[in-house]
Amino acid sequence: MITQTRLKELLDYNPDTGVFTWKVRRSNIAAGTVIFSRHSHGYFQVGVDKKRYLAHRLAWLYVYGEMPEHEIDHINHDPADNRIKNLRCVTHAENLKNASLQKNNLSGINGVHYDKSRSKWMAHIQVQKKFKNLGRFDSFEDAVFARKTAEIRYGFHENHGCIAL
Repeated sequence: MITQTRLKELLDYNPDTGVFTWKVRRSNIAAGTVIFSRHSHGYFQVGVDKKRYLAHRLAWLYVYGEMPEHEIDHINHDPADNRIKNLRCVTHAENLKNASLQKNNLSGINGVHYDKSRSKWMAHIQVQKKFKNLGRFDSFEDAVFARKTAEIRYGFHENHGCIAL
């Protein structure tokens, strides 16, 4: 496991831009080169001492001196935005409370969909692995209001349901 000391020997990190650059020449990589290797899910990654690390976890280590105990949430849903102010260490359950809007969502709001068989809008929310039905509504607006009210009640992040960048 890499330490903060070793990380700072090899890399510079700018907390305002979230960008890592190499401090030292590495085989065919010149000092000053920006880290740009991307993981399949859009996260930046870097190989250090024959081990791959996600850049957002290294940013946490660089600034706070220890690897995050839990998951790192990108508050604005952009997996390439590693500015320290965009990162927060959260449990998996907390991270789920700041999920992006799923690409297959038709209503534009997490937890709201139209039930054609009853000609009603339905709202629901999942909290601590339990599905909670919030009701059926005549209007889309009422269903959205029920869902947003439940998000506040259950402590969801204000960015929950935003479109991923």
